[in-house]
Amino acid sequence: MAPVGKRLSSTPLEILFFLNGWYYATYFLLELFIFLYKALTFVSAGLLLPYPTANLILDVVILFLYLGIGVIRLFFGTKGNLCQRKMPLAISVALTFPSAMMASYYLLLQTYVLRLEAVMNGISLFFCDSELLLEVLTLAAFSSMDRI
Repeated sequence: MAPVGKRLSSTPLEILFFLNGWYYATYFLLELFIFLYKALTFVSAGLLLPYPTANLILDVVILFLYLGIGVIRLFFGTKGNLCQRKMPLAISVALTFPSAMMASYYLLLQTYVLRLEAVMNGISLFFCDSELLLEVLTLAAFSSMDRI
């Protein structure tokens, strides 16, 4: 922990956590509406393309896992940053990788990917990358204060 009077918390990281929290909520709601749209009817170039039920269930389950991991990641990241603790911030760093993998799944591997989803997942990956960089820098700052 930092000595009294020393503030090592990263303000840009905290801003990203705040914005990403709102983005996760918006992303989750939009993705649910998109899945509803895909499940009811998916029309492309005049052809009716069915969305297999098993794939839809898998995508929705992964969406809820993605939301859960994202919320836990943001909670531990915010707690670690504001309390200047390494362990919660390290947990957030570790959870960044599954979060980025799920965003990549929705970007590349789901059955049908709409252009809106590609943009949304690109933004999500940008948040993950930016937060990962700032978390590593903040962890380095916390570690350097332990040696002093």
